[in-house]
Amino acid sequence: MSIVQRFLPLRNVRDGLPASIQIEPMRKRHLREVLLIESQVYPKPWTPGTFQGELDEMRDGYRHYVVARHGSRVVGYAGLLFSGDDAHLTNIAVDPQEQRRHIGQCLLIHQTRHAIAAGFRNMTLEVRVSNVAAQGLYRRFGYAPAGIRKNYYEGVEDAVVMWCHDIDTPEYAERLDRLEASSAG
Repeated sequence: MSIVQRFLPLRNVRDGLPASIQIEPMRKRHLREVLLIESQVYPKPWTPGTFQGELDEMRDGYRHYVVARHGSRVVGYAGLLFSGDDAHLTNIAVDPQEQRRHIGQCLLIHQTRHAIAAGFRNMTLEVRVSNVAAQGLYRRFGYAPAGIRKNYYEGVEDAVVMWCHDIDTPEYAERLDRLEASSAG
């Protein structure tokens, strides 16, 4: 099977989202709002060119980016890249005014289900050592610290490298179901 066939778009699963939130593939038309969120949550935000490059890779099947919308407004986004048996969560962000409403958790559920459906067995990510809340979210998904990348963020802050293995098992499916149920409403 070719790489493009492996990563055909998947149906939009509700993923325990509040009824007013929709998750859909990121498109160029979303970039203005994505960049606004990016600039609010990251000290060194990605550029329009970086996101456009990721969207180009998405067309080739090597990436999967989605946005969470409330009505017509983008309130969050998440990205994956694929390598071997592993999916790498490249970024996940929620509009600061919409945080603590399970949108980040729902984006992570969606991206994890996408990775599983596409045949991946493991997921990885980097998270700031200072972002204890995000580390807690990732731990609920079964991620465990595996190392530190020194000065990874802006050349000054370390990143915790986290891995979640065996996402393709029935036990992990049960974990996702529990997380999904906890974020519904």
